[in-house]
Amino acid sequence: MNGPLRLLPWTTPEGKPCYLSTDSSASRLSLLADDVEAAQLDSGEQVLAGARAVLADPKAGEGEVRFALTRSLECLRDVLRIAASRGARVP
Repeated sequence: MNGPLRLLPWTTPEGKPCYLSTDSSASRLSLLADDVEAAQLDSGEQVLAGARAVLADPKAGEGEVRFALTRSLECLRDVLRIAASRGARVP
């Protein structure tokens, strides 16, 4: 292994981080991680749009706001993990 371990965009069932040790950014698992990251970022954009809509609706109830906030927190967690992973791989 030439570089640092790659933080993967998922965790163990216990919530612990998963790492990949590889010399190739084109390995099967690296490409899968890239695809998962892309899907997480796309989901984040969709959740952001939905949360903006909920917050702009003066009739939105507590349940809708809580749902939007919960999904937003999940996406923020994913984006922070992606940023940490990518930052660690910058030469």
